[in-house]
Amino acid sequence: MSGAPMPSSFDDNSEFYEENRWQKFSRRLKEEPLIPLGCALTCYALLGATRSIRAGDHARTNRMFRARIYAQGFTLAALVAGSMYYQTDRDKRKQFDKVVTEKKAQEKNQAWIRELEARDEEEKLARGRREAAREAAASVSRANCMVEKSERRGEGVLRAVRELWRR
Repeated sequence: MSGAPMPSSFDDNSEFYEENRWQKFSRRLKEEPLIPLGCALTCYALLGATRSIRAGDHARTNRMFRARIYAQGFTLAALVAGSMYYQTDRDKRKQFDKVVTEKKAQEKNQAWIRELEARDEEEKLARGRREAAREAAASVSRANCMVEKSERRGEGVLRAVRELWRR
């Protein structure tokens, strides 16, 4: 037997897997309608027992407490039966949630890597600009130095410019 999960009728329904709390609540009510019914019957039995206690009707009180026990048993049986019936879909949902979580984490990681690469590129451009500015400042200072030397020697500016072009 393969380790792959059994196919489900919800495979092509993305809304089944990505839902908010209200959607999940309404889906669970639709999947297992007997559980809310059992809860309602239990509440009704407790309400009836409370009213019969206030009225002083002991026979009705006992019947309502027995009805409460039967309603709780029905609810428990519905819970167990629904749990067994929908177990494969729940397992499939857990696997899907795990895959979605991993995919989101991977996307977040890729976005972070892109951000770091962009910052690295910006840093390289800034370094290049600073280096170019330093070289320009150094060449200007060299040119100024050459002009000053030539002026001290009594040579003309044209000669200093020619020397700069030669280098």
